[in-house]
Amino acid sequence: MQSRTPAPRATGRPRSAAADAAILAATRAALVELGWSRLTLGDVATRAGVAKTTLYRRWAGKHELVVDAVAELFDELRVPDRGSLAADIEGVVLQFAAILARPEARNGLMGVVAEAARDDALRERIRGSIVERQKRLVVEGRARAQARGELPPEEDPRTAARTVDLIFDMVAGAVVHRCLVSSQPADADWAGSLTRVLLLGITGAAQNPAGSV
Repeated sequence: MQSRTPAPRATGRPRSAAADAAILAATRAALVELGWSRLTLGDVATRAGVAKTTLYRRWAGKHELVVDAVAELFDELRVPDRGSLAADIEGVVLQFAAILARPEARNGLMGVVAEAARDDALRERIRGSIVERQKRLVVEGRARAQARGELPPEEDPRTAARTVDLIFDMVAGAVVHRCLVSSQPADADWAGSLTRVLLLGITGAAQNPAGSV
């Protein structure tokens, strides 16, 4: 799991964890009230009760700040132990969808992804702060399923890493598209259908007829 990459800063007093938390919370509040386009560092600083220079010592600009504020939301995701691989996947999918339903997550993520289309450094920050960090969910879920005997172990680390990447892309891509592009409900029925389709590929076994998905 990769750690968040901080913006370069001058030497001096150490960073305050309390100030960081206040700034990120203020950023999320601004995303709810103002949206992506109207959010400014000045407004965030006022809400957080810090000087604007404090933000610039920590983050290069608005884009990086919003990435980190949204990344904290996704850090709330957990793999529930619901007794089976299918139930665990459904649990994560529903949590993910619930986070994307929050306006601070939706507004922030859509804003930075749009900006990242023309900003390679921002795209790398999104990958490191959000995507790579959340692949921990796949690693944990697969390890638990392997311990239950639901999935075979993969001895080759490179093959295992590719599998983790693919599973994450399939789940995250489907949920993001459903919630943010199609704007359709990602409810329990949809999460169950997605899980059945995913498990057909993971296990190689036809667990359900195609027509029932």
